Amino acid sequence: MVTTLSRLFADVYGNAPATVTELQSSGSNRRYFRLSEADGGRTLIGVLGTSVQENRAFIYMARHFAEKGIPVPTVLAVSDDGMAYVQTDLGDTLLFGEIEKGRLTRSFSSHEKDLLVKTIRRLPDIQFAGADGMDFSVCYPAVEFDERSIMWDLNYFKYCFLKATGLEFEEDRLEDDFKAMTDVLMAEAGTRTFMYRDFQSRNVMIRDGEPWFIDFQGGRRGPFYYDVASFLWQAKANLPDSLREELLDEYLSSVNKYVTLGRDEFMARLRHFVLFRTLQVLGAYGFRGYFEKKPHFMQSVPFAIANLRQLLTKPYAEYPYLNEMLRRLVDMKQFTDALGKRKLTVRVLSFAYKKGIPNDPSGNGGGFVFDCRAINNPGKYERYKPFTGLDRQVIDFLEEDGEVLTFLDHCHALTDASVKRYIERGFTNLSIAYGCTGGQHRSVYCAQHTAEHIARKFNVRVELLHREQDIEQIFNVKE
Repeated sequence: MVTTLSRLFADVYGNAPATVTELQSSGSNRRYFRLSEADGGRTLIGVLGTSVQENRAFIYMARHFAEKGIPVPTVLAVSDDGMAYVQTDLGDTLLFGEIEKGRLTRSFSSHEKDLLVKTIRRLPDIQFAGADGMDFSVCYPAVEFDERSIMWDLNYFKYCFLKATGLEFEEDRLEDDFKAMTDVLMAEAGTRTFMYRDFQSRNVMIRDGEPWFIDFQGGRRGPFYYDVASFLWQAKANLPDSLREELLDEYLSSVNKYVTLGRDEFMARLRHFVLFRTLQVLGAYGFRGYFEKKPHFMQSVPFAIANLRQLLTKPYAEYPYLNEMLRRLVDMKQFTDALGKRKLTVRVLSFAYKKGIPNDPSGNGGGFVFDCRAINNPGKYERYKPFTGLDRQVIDFLEEDGEVLTFLDHCHALTDASVKRYIERGFTNLSIAYGCTGGQHRSVYCAQHTAEHIARKFNVRVELLHREQDIEQIFNVKE
C-alpha cells in the first residue's frame, strides 16, 4: 500500500517521492506517512485507512469544510479503491505540544492562552457553518448522535474500563441511570449542528500561528455541547478552572453569531455532556490501555480520574446510583495511591556564589551543584544588567553561540541518570543547584531550563527557586 501512496504523490507532483517516512500514530489504526522530494523539496501526508467508509467520510468532510473557509488539510489524490489518499502537509506542530509548559505547570503563558482562544473561537464555525449543506449520510460509523451511540459509549466505559478495575457494582441499577442520562442527552440530540466528536488539542495543528483541524472523520450530526466538553475537559490538557471559564466565555461570544445562548442555561446542560464525555474517554483509555497495552493511554488514566473526581464535587443527583458508583471508583486504591504516594521531589535552584551555596532543606545533603561561571557572562554588558535569565534578551545572548546548551546537555546527562535511579529506589528528595557570579543571568537560565526539562521527562514534583530573584515555582506533574 505504501507504493500506492508513492503513485498518488507522483500523480500530484509528477515525480515519485525521494523518501517515505511513517509517522507516529495515536489511537486509531490508520497509518500516516510523510512523502518528500529530495533536498527538502515538497511534501505530502499519505494516509492508509482501514475502512473505505471512514476514508470517504474524511475526504468528503475535508472538501466540505474547505468550501466553508474552515482550515483543514486538502485531499489531493485518492486511490481507486478508496483505501489510500494524500493530503497537504500541515507540519508537525500540535496544539497539544504548543501548550506543553502550561499543561505541566498549570500556568499558561499568554502565547498558549492565545492559541487556545483562537481554537475555541473557531469551533462554532465548524459546528454551525460546517453543518450548513452537509450530507450527513456519509458520516461513519454513525450518522447522528442518537440513543444507540450514547449507549455504545456508556457500555464502552462499563465493559472496557469499569469492569477492568475490578469494582463491584449492580448492573441493573447502573443501566437505569445510563437510561436516565441518555434521556437528558437526547433532549439536545435534535440540533442540526456538526459534532466533531473528538475535538481536542491533539487534533489541532498549529501552522503560522493559526489552528488547523484534523481527524474529524468520526464526526456526525449532534449537539454542540459535546465538543465544548471534549476540548475544555480533555484529560491531559490540564486546564485550571479559571482558564476554562475564560475559554467558555470566548466560546459563548463566538457562538452568538449563530445562536443566542444564556450562560447559566448553557452550563446547566453542559455539565451532563462533560460527565458523559469523561466516561467515554475512560472507556477508550481502558480499551487502548488495559487491553491493547498502549502506554500513552495508560498514562492518561490518572488525568481522567482527576477530572472525574473534580466533577463529583458537585453531585449528579439525577443519576444517584451512577454518582455513588463513580465516587467508589475514584476512591479505589489503585487511583488514590497515585495521590497519596510520596513522589520524588527535585529541588532546582539558582544562586550567587558570592552569597554562598544554598543549604539542602530536606536534610539529606548531597545533590548537584553546577558552576556556570565559565559560560560567557551577559552581566558584563550594561544593556543586559536590568534583565535576568528569564528574559528573552538574555536567553538570546546565551543561546547565540550554543555554549550554554552544550553545558546543559552535560548537566542533564548526569541529573537524568540520578532522577531515574532515585525514582527506582524510592528516594524522595534531590537537589540540583546552579551558581554564577550574581545569581541573575546564567544560573537563572540553567535552573529554569533544567526544572522544565525534568518536569517534562519524569513523573516527579519539581520545586524551582531563583534565590537571588526571590522567584519560586512548583511543577506538579501527573498528580
